[in-house]
This record gives sequence, structure tokens and C-alpha cells, in this order.
Amino acid sequence: MVTKEEIAAIPLFAGLDEIARERLARAVADVTLVEGEYAAPQGSDRALFAVIDGTIEAVQTTDGVERVVGVRNPGDIFGEVPITLGTVFPVGFRAAERTRVMRINPDDYHGVAAQSPDIAKEVGRLASHRISGLRGLSGLAADPPPARAIVVGYRWDARCTDLRRFLDRNQVTYRWVTPDQPDAEELWDGPVPGSDDLPAIRVIGGKTVFQPHHRRVAELLDLGTEPQEAEYDVVVVGAGPAGLAAAVYGASEGLRTLVVEREAPGGQAGTSSRIENYLGFPAGVSGDELASRALQQARRLGAEILVTRLIGRIDATRRQVHLDGGDVLRARTIIVACGVSWRQLSLDGADRLSGKGIYYGTAPSEAPHTHGMDVHIVGAGNSAGQAALNFSTHARSVTILCRGDNLEKSMSQYLIKQLSERDNIFVRFRSEVTALHGDEALDAIEIRDNAAELTERVDSGGLYMFIGADAQTAWLPEDIALNQRGFVLTGPEMRSGGHWTLERDPFLLETSVPGVFACGDVRSGPVKRVAAAVGEGSMAIAFVHQYLAEPATAVR
Repeated sequence: MVTKEEIAAIPLFAGLDEIARERLARAVADVTLVEGEYAAPQGSDRALFAVIDGTIEAVQTTDGVERVVGVRNPGDIFGEVPITLGTVFPVGFRAAERTRVMRINPDDYHGVAAQSPDIAKEVGRLASHRISGLRGLSGLAADPPPARAIVVGYRWDARCTDLRRFLDRNQVTYRWVTPDQPDAEELWDGPVPGSDDLPAIRVIGGKTVFQPHHRRVAELLDLGTEPQEAEYDVVVVGAGPAGLAAAVYGASEGLRTLVVEREAPGGQAGTSSRIENYLGFPAGVSGDELASRALQQARRLGAEILVTRLIGRIDATRRQVHLDGGDVLRARTIIVACGVSWRQLSLDGADRLSGKGIYYGTAPSEAPHTHGMDVHIVGAGNSAGQAALNFSTHARSVTILCRGDNLEKSMSQYLIKQLSERDNIFVRFRSEVTALHGDEALDAIEIRDNAAELTERVDSGGLYMFIGADAQTAWLPEDIALNQRGFVLTGPEMRSGGHWTLERDPFLLETSVPGVFACGDVRSGPVKRVAAAVGEGSMAIAFVHQYLAEPATAVR
């Protein structure tokens, strides 16, 4: 408990009389932090803190990279900017050693400030100081952290597109240089590699690699590719919203948790430019921001996250998970949350032009590359609508091609309303792409109007496909039952389909193999929403606990 004497030792409150200090002491929270623990993570709700003992570091996190931008010592306060402006914390504050702080809620602070206006003036002065100047928030904004890598490659090189998307998905800041730029050698800091060596990547302060595989890039950037243990309580396959939720709840509840992801955290939700119907974000949140926060949270709580790793097979009887490269892990339980992948366009030239004007899904960072172009989106779901809104801020025009006669059947109303308010977004109903044109890159497409039975050729600066998705379940053992479309069957479907042999009923998210669970889009019949996936990920951990609590004879 914070005492009135300790409050008097804080210069900001030294002028309070004894009664006011006593009242404040009863209101504040006494918080003890271990090294590395956050008093206020970046983006957290406003409050005012004072350091009693120890040291607090101000930490700015951008694109997953942390840097210390300030220090608070005993007697110092922090949180003056959010408490003054009514905003969230623009940077995080964590303990550099074992530290004790007191936390003042906004209502209690304003009560003190009303009785002692000098305190409000001093907090306001400190907030102004923190915002202005080269060492303040304005200085941080003017001096962003350097890019972690430089990529050189041609725009219409599918391998370069794939590499840039991999970096975007893993929230790695990079500078992209095309070989024909006038200042290419200056930006690359030397002769530009020849065409046979492209794409190339240079990690800042590290190595240069030509035509790199994603695994090698992940290793160079320390993204995490090797498991630290041989046995885990739960191995989660996939780091989409469901997998990350399982990681957060599993690690926070003391389970040794490993997440294996084939590409990058976030899943399909990670490519969404703006999710506006997710609980708790009234202004919306981008998919990569949501994924970044969940990833940081999972790691802080102790979960391991591996990227660029595939699971070759699962031995359900021995509870063994075989990774590509020969690693074999022992897992007491397994959660399958590997999601789905976009269906491919079945037209002549689609494979050849993939990454050269034809794209499946999209990253928000791709919109600036469509500046002044006419782009086309195939699909009528929320992902297509979000992509259209994102592209419309840069492209000359965005045309959504929809096979149906309306959007209401598959798209949320708030998106439909926003699409109608953009002058450069057009929707063509009962239409589909019937042909592709282009040699080195996509130049034009042919669109058939099924209502008018007419086909026209139009120039296209990019064709983005959102035409449904298929489950990624071909790697699963035959013991795990699937429906006719390849999605994993769970819960009551096990017994009714004759796939369950134990006396107890299967848990709601349990597959036909006891102790193996499925959640998110890969599961048969889920609601295709981020919130639903997050909920299922947390539920899966609850069922893992119940399974592990059973007698050994019941779980074999």
C-alpha cells in the first residue's frame, strides 16, 4: 500500500496537504513490476503513474521493433500525455529492473487536480514538453526507426512480389528499390545485383542474400524458426486469430505453448486494411495491427512462435508432430488452426501472371503501388470490400466484380454503405472475368456481363482475387475426420458420424482423435468472423485443460 509519506516524496504531489495526501494514498494502486513487465503497454488506456522505486523505460514499438526512447526514475511521473489529451499511451512503459509504481486512475487524478490546480498546470506543462522538441513525441515521429532490410527487385517479378508480401505479413519494415531507379545504386549502397540474382535482400547491419527462401530471410531477421523444447503441453498449428488467441490463453494459463506458422502471423485477417466490427475498437483496427498486438501479447506471456515452418505429418497415436527439416516434437495436445487459402483462378495465363498483376488476397501496404491505376477486385465478401476501400485511396478507380445480383448476401452492411460513398468505387453485378491478357505482366482482362450476355475487354492495373477459400487439411492424418469439402469435423458431429469411440462425449472443438482440437476457419461450420475465431481459440484452451485433467486411461 502506498503511504502518504511516499506520495510526499513525489515532487508533483509535494505541495499537497496531509489530508489530501492521505486521501490520494487510499485511491492509488500500488504496483510492483518485475524486469520487462509493462506498467502501461503502448496503446493502453490513459492513467497517470509515478515511480516510487526502480527504473521505468519508455519503449516505442514500430513494426515489431522496440527502441528505448526515455527513462523515468524515482519521483518521476509518466502518463502525462494521455491523461492530459484523453488518448491512449503513445509509447509503452516497462520496468528495467524490479520496480514499484503507483497508478492513479483518471477520475482520481481529476479529483486531485480540481482541488490543486497547480498540479494540473504542471502535468500539462510536462505533457507539452513530452510532445514538443526533438526528444519528444514530435521528434520521434520525425525520426522513425530505420528499415530493417533493403529489397531490390523488379515490380513484375513474382519472386520479388512474394518476398515483399512475406516481409509485409511479418511486419518487417523494408525499403524496396527497383533496379531501373535513377538512385538505385545510392539506395542499395553499391552496384545493383544482376537480373539473375534478383530479388535480393540486405538485412541492415547484416548479410546480403540473393533469391532467398523465406526460411533464410526469417533466420536473418531473427523471426523465430527453431523450437526451444522437445515437448509441449499444446502445439498450435497456424497463427491466425484463432491460433494467436489459443497461444495467448494457453501461455497465460501456464501451458508450454508452441505455435507453428507456415508463413506469417495474422492469417487472412492479417491482410485486412480495416476491421470495423471487432469488439472494443470503435474506430476499427487493421488486420496487421490486430495481429501485431496479439503476437506481442502471446510472446510476452511465454508462447513460442515459429514462422516458415510446415508440419509434415502428425502421429496421433504417439502424439508426435513432425516438422519439415526433420524436427520431431512431442505434444500432449494439438490445436489445428491452420485456416484456409484463397482459391486459384482457373483461366489460361493465371499461373503465369500470378504475382505479375494477379494477386490472391492483398496486404494493406500494396495500395500505394496502384496509384493512378484502374484495378479490379473479384469477390463479394468482407475481405473484398475492405480491399476496395483501401485501394480507392490511391487507385484511379476500383471495380468490384460480383457474380450475384447484390452484395447484401455476403458483405456486412457497414462496408456496403462505405463503398457507396466512394466516387471511384464501382460494382458490376452478375459479372465475371473470362480472359486475361499480358506478356510480362497483366495488361487487360475480359469481363462478361451475364445479364446482358456481353463481353468487353478493359485495361487493368491489377486483379485481386477474393473468390472463396479451401481448407488446408491435406497434411492431416486419416484418423482426423473431415467433411466432404475437407473441413475438420468436431464435437457432436463425431458421434453422429461414427467417428468417436470413447464413452465420454467429445468436447465441442475436439476432433475424431481425442486431445486434438480444431478452431477457426479450418473447422466445419464456424462463423467466418475474426471475433468468432478468437473466441474459438480461447475455448480450445479451456477444452485442453479439461482433457489434460482426465485420468490417463480416458485420454489415450
